[in-house]
Amino acid sequence: MVMDSSLTLLESDQENLLEKLGIFKIQGRDKAGRKVLLITGKLFPARVVSSEVLKKYLEEKIYPKLEEKPFSVVYMHTDVQRSENFPGISVLRSIYEDIPISVKNHLECVHFLHPDLQARLFLATFGRFLFSGGLYSKLKYVTRLEFLWDHVRRSEIEIPEFVYDHDEELEYRPMMDYGLESDHPGVYGGPSMDNNPVSVYSMRGIA
Repeated sequence: MVMDSSLTLLESDQENLLEKLGIFKIQGRDKAGRKVLLITGKLFPARVVSSEVLKKYLEEKIYPKLEEKPFSVVYMHTDVQRSENFPGISVLRSIYEDIPISVKNHLECVHFLHPDLQARLFLATFGRFLFSGGLYSKLKYVTRLEFLWDHVRRSEIEIPEFVYDHDEELEYRPMMDYGLESDHPGVYGGPSMDNNPVSVYSMRGIA
């Protein structure tokens, strides 16, 4: 599948764009000592990068660094808009199906940060059917950064400022908090009951 607008960029330019934006980073470790693949959904240029180029980039730049040992993924869904930076379910499934078995077998957990209601409903309905190999069972929703730090080494992960800003906004606007009741077995945390509205924001730089 190639998105029409991607025809305006050469394949090499698309690859360079992915590298420059730093959407995929192997950075830090989780509390179990495993490597972390950090994915910033908001930065993905879905309108100008084809699925073929994305697959090639992952195969050449990311997968070779993940084949040796178990790893976890932190996917930041913060501010992802379907029309701007979401590649589409069919593309995601195609990419997942093409992950080398040596990499797929070492994927231990996917921490899904700031899931919106649409993503929750879709995955709850179709996740088990779209993603084979038990990926759905490895998916863990994380409603707030404070819950992510229970599983990932905070001092080793660089989180974009807009993610912290979103977390802070949730402190003041609890109705925006996507920690709705869910029957998904892997939900971490929920709406914060902390009366200090700056508790998450003010501690962002503390390891």
